[in-house]
Amino acid sequence: MSGDEYHRRTAITRLAVSPTDEALLRETVEEWKQGCQVAVDKAWGRCHTKSDVQQLAYDDVRASTGLGSQHAILACHQAAENITSCISRRQDGKKVSKPTYTSPTVKYDSRSMTVFPETDQVSLTTHGDRARVRADLVLPDDEDGYQHQYLDSDEWEPTESTLHYRNGDWYLHLGFRKPEQDTETMTENGTVLGVDLGVKEIAVTSTARFFSAGELNHKRREFERIRGNLQTHGSRNAHRTLQAVSGREAEYVKHVLHGVANGIIEEALRYDCDGIVFEELDGIRERLPRAAWHFEWAFDRLYRYVEYKAESEGLFVDTTHPKDTSKRCAECGFIHDDNRPARDSFECQQCGNQNHADYNAAKNIAEMYLRRGQQISRRRGVSQYALKSGTVTPNRGYTPYPTGSRLSPRTSPTRNEASRECERVGWSR
Repeated sequence: MSGDEYHRRTAITRLAVSPTDEALLRETVEEWKQGCQVAVDKAWGRCHTKSDVQQLAYDDVRASTGLGSQHAILACHQAAENITSCISRRQDGKKVSKPTYTSPTVKYDSRSMTVFPETDQVSLTTHGDRARVRADLVLPDDEDGYQHQYLDSDEWEPTESTLHYRNGDWYLHLGFRKPEQDTETMTENGTVLGVDLGVKEIAVTSTARFFSAGELNHKRREFERIRGNLQTHGSRNAHRTLQAVSGREAEYVKHVLHGVANGIIEEALRYDCDGIVFEELDGIRERLPRAAWHFEWAFDRLYRYVEYKAESEGLFVDTTHPKDTSKRCAECGFIHDDNRPARDSFECQQCGNQNHADYNAAKNIAEMYLRRGQQISRRRGVSQYALKSGTVTPNRGYTPYPTGSRLSPRTSPTRNEASRECERVGWSR
């Protein structure tokens, strides 16, 4: 468990702010920066804990700024965090200097901010005795946006958040928390979900759920075209616009990755899985040089999104070595370079199994994790992996979901999902 025994998440959303309210927020930002600076100037070289900095600097912050009492406390706490960070860096042998505050941000907590999920609005305290600002949260039109899983949940409660101003817009980094759960308990006959990361598909699960990269690739090409046009101008305005475009592109990619991560979690929960298994990420860019949908950090970012979302659902996330997962037949176990004649195609040279290459790899990733016994050292009693129509245990074979269960297929399992599974070497029904 973490130190405060809470899972913590951040949901980023833009705010729709009126001109009058924007003026109030801009003034509050300036008061906040001044308040933090007063607290740092007072405590630098003298103390660094939140309680000590608050006791030392609170009155000065109130006297020097128009901040209300709660924001004055938060400014002292912000200063304490920054001083503590400087002390830690100095202990690591790094040069540090007294913090200065220039970024247009303001901290909020449950006393200075109120979230209204039913109307998708938020109320924020401004400086002095000014009225609160009530602004709309600009959320995705549908409910697939990751922010909804926190805003619409009875489990997650709003906590400390940060208001940012950048590129002409206001963004609220909404903090949420809920009590931690123990995800390391032993599970009898537990189930894992295999996930393969690909080129044309961002991810494919062992339950045959595909997350296409088509729209993402299209959007990235559009961003590249716009950037190319701006770079040819070379003006100062073009440079500022280029920065804004790059920021929008990064936000778009993160939004897509959040959606994929949510989908993977949904798939694991739907099939009663205890954990999710990826291939190890080391060297994945060299293995997938044509994965045009990713930025340098995207593979790792997707894994991290899945990891922290899974933790809050009581699921574990782990990796297995990728050796042979792309050219091994998930039906008979035969390994050969010719099994993968094209990027998306898999055709086993021994048993004739034909399938989508990434789907075949997703099943191999799950099976290799189980066969290599990696879960034993982590006290995870998983022994099977999930398919769309049933489960597979490496030593005992394929078991369809019970007829009439919520997971049983609407039609009989296909040869690829049933009979052929049982024809694997060493298996019996």
